Amino acid sequence: MAKEVKLLGMWASPFSRRVELALKLKGIPYEYIEEDLSNKSPLLLKYNPTHKKVPLLVHNETPVAESLVILEYLDDTWESNPLLPRDLMNEQWLVSMLNSLTKRDEAMIELCGGLLPTMAKLGRSIGKEKEQAMEEVVQQLKILEDELKGKQFFSGERIGYLDIAANVLLWFHMMGEITGKKTLTTDKFPVIHEWIEKLMTMDVVNECLIPKEKRQDWIELGRKAAESVSKC
Repeated sequence: MAKEVKLLGMWASPFSRRVELALKLKGIPYEYIEEDLSNKSPLLLKYNPTHKKVPLLVHNETPVAESLVILEYLDDTWESNPLLPRDLMNEQWLVSMLNSLTKRDEAMIELCGGLLPTMAKLGRSIGKEKEQAMEEVVQQLKILEDELKGKQFFSGERIGYLDIAANVLLWFHMMGEITGKKTLTTDKFPVIHEWIEKLMTMDVVNECLIPKEKRQDWIELGRKAAESVSKC
């Protein structure tokens, strides 16, 4: 069974870790294959010849790309520990939900996705451009803070699809802890901060974060990536 599902990923990718978290939460055995993106494996080139990107899930020789698409595929294929509130939906509504998220949830997903390029912009900019990038990040975080108010998790009473999609917040928090430049503080974003602390008590979540001994390397990778983009 373990060899039936393969995940091709990269240790410093929040998208790869997002899929790992979903696999672990659903209790799906899988084989993890670490990719060197500077020297992509024959397996990655075979199953994702066009985009050559990770994460890539291979289930019984069927490849599935893009992290959020993979989450939906996992939930549709394995009934255990649903990421979407399956028990509250009739079948027609579930199909509709899987194919097209509600406008509210879709907007939140887009916002979480938009945080990453905004964070990258923040990392490589200086002066007024840096101030503008920080303001963009803060505005996006305020929307997510309001979305989470009154809830245990973004998905409701337990961790689910939206929380996994929002894993970029954990990485942003981790970056602040390493660099000392904290944005997700208790005074500024108390609800998000509480959500992060709640997740950080879960072993399954910690297993899908960068190991402490590699976190400085991760920051250095991000710095070099930001520098290369700024030179383009």
